[in-house]
Amino acid sequence: MKNFMNEFKKFALRGNVLDMAVGVIVGGAFTGIVSSLTENFINPILNFVTGAAKYSFTDIMGFVSTFASAVVNFLITAFVLFCIVKAMNTASKLGEKNEEPAAPAAPTTKVCPFCKSTIAIDATRCPHCTSQLED
Repeated sequence: MKNFMNEFKKFALRGNVLDMAVGVIVGGAFTGIVSSLTENFINPILNFVTGAAKYSFTDIMGFVSTFASAVVNFLITAFVLFCIVKAMNTASKLGEKNEEPAAPAAPTTKVCPFCKSTIAIDATRCPHCTSQLED
């Protein structure tokens, strides 16, 4: 069961799954802005231009306030998602094991001081220029 939960955690916290979930939620919130723009600005303008309806100042202010409310709802949703993703990223960094970096491997080659070619570290004579190498 513990292995299953670890696999699910790796799957759920993987970058592309989290990005897709955020995209879907932000897209849904943005739908509210588009719907409000259509219902509160585009339709009244079309109705006014075609003469289907006449609007008073209070109607216009109602349209603006409804649209502003949709924008504020979107911003709140985006901020909450930002906080959630930031917390999940912090939690995933805390959950990772802090492994020490591996020590650099000992060199296996050296440069011949005479011909500057790369040779084995334990060579006593350069295979390229046949120079005798010092220890």
